[in-house]
Amino acid sequence: GNEYPFLSWMSQLGIPTEGGEDGVTVLKQGFNVDPLLQKQADCISTMTYNEYWQVIDAGIPAEDLVVFKYEDQGVSTMEDGLYVLEDNLKDPAFVDKMARFVKASMKGWAYARENPDESAEIVLENDDTGAQTEKHQKRMMGEINKLTEGSDGTLDPADYERTVKTLLSGGSDPVISKEPEGAWTHEITDKAKAM
Repeated sequence: GNEYPFLSWMSQLGIPTEGGEDGVTVLKQGFNVDPLLQKQADCISTMTYNEYWQVIDAGIPAEDLVVFKYEDQGVSTMEDGLYVLEDNLKDPAFVDKMARFVKASMKGWAYARENPDESAEIVLENDDTGAQTEKHQKRMMGEINKLTEGSDGTLDPADYERTVKTLLSGGSDPVISKEPEGAWTHEITDKAKAM
């Protein structure tokens, strides 16, 4: 999914993504920075709260990087969300359960924002791989705080419209071929805010 904003951006710029003299070759990228570090790719997509810092931690100075933010290019997409089947919204008990879940989630994020050290420690205590570090988790919490500050969990219709536009404009291989109908609602977040 990280490639969709990139493909849309290249399409807007008129740059082919199938390689060639005037184009770029797009590699399938996982959620790590290995292709850049191993010189398999000249550029990669990263999240500001995660992979970007993996590049820095690998020894590449920030001043050696050129960063293009998808938001500045008009091709950023929404990330995390709560997805349900439309028919389930007809069930008041289901709506209530989802609203309570959203309310609790936002309360949890508020607590994490106010207690970043403890939040990082909770993640580390539950990291069975041992791959996470305190420094990385605290830094990620700081970056997530920037992204979620002031949010009550309500979907911003402008963000939705930009995401749809981005997914429709993926060049020769768009993610979606028509604008979705009835794809979102404020019903759950409105109920959560009223609790």
